Amino acid sequence: MSRRSSFPIHFGAYTGVTRNRRCGGAELELLFELCIITLVLALLPPLLQFADHSGDRGDHSRTHCINKLKNISLALHNYNNTYGGLPPAYTVDADGKPLHSWRTLILPYLDQRSLYEKIDLSKPWDDPVNAEAAATYVSEYDCPSTYSELEPNRTVYLAVVTPDSCIRPTKMRPISEVTDGLPNTLMVIEVPVKYAVPWMSPQDADLQLVSSSISGEDLQHSSGFTAGLADGRVKFLSSEISAATLRSLTTAAQGDVVGEF
Repeated sequence: MSRRSSFPIHFGAYTGVTRNRRCGGAELELLFELCIITLVLALLPPLLQFADHSGDRGDHSRTHCINKLKNISLALHNYNNTYGGLPPAYTVDADGKPLHSWRTLILPYLDQRSLYEKIDLSKPWDDPVNAEAAATYVSEYDCPSTYSELEPNRTVYLAVVTPDSCIRPTKMRPISEVTDGLPNTLMVIEVPVKYAVPWMSPQDADLQLVSSSISGEDLQHSSGFTAGLADGRVKFLSSEISAATLRSLTTAAQGDVVGEF
């Protein structure tokens, strides 16, 4: 009788030890897995950052580029709403000498008012008094595909500036004057790195440069480039776009017919 009563007690004690060992093993296994997950999460941001900064020409950098051009286009529209017209491509002094780019004029609409207020608009962009501002990095003017190729104060986002573009030299243009259709008129395009300029510089893309920018071997993104349209949308334009269509997209009020793009 005593043997029978002792057996369950011994069995229970043995089983309890076994369960504790099994639970201990499971806890160690779970802890190991959590360590692996933590390590992966710690490494993920640097890996993503490397992908962004390594001249990636894939969809990831293209999406970031499109988002930046959307912000620039929105800033241009906000400027129009405030002053009754899109900014001039550049301002000039009394002698007609270029002073400041439209990129400087829209800084307050890109959350850069403090930088804007440091700039002496009466002096040229490259005057010593504006040197600190000119050297400042502005993230919205930095294409993700050019991180490793350009100095921080340079940009590949240039306005399309022609005799009949929506952004004109020296004068504002009310957006209501863009009669060729806002969806059919270019405002800002992304150009190859070799055409990059300091963001404060009053330099942009004329028709010849726009046409040269579609060369496949020079594009930041494979098969095309990003472009901001006058209606505020941003499109990825194929490098196969015809020269006639591209030329029509640069005019604002010529009544020309834009083909598919």
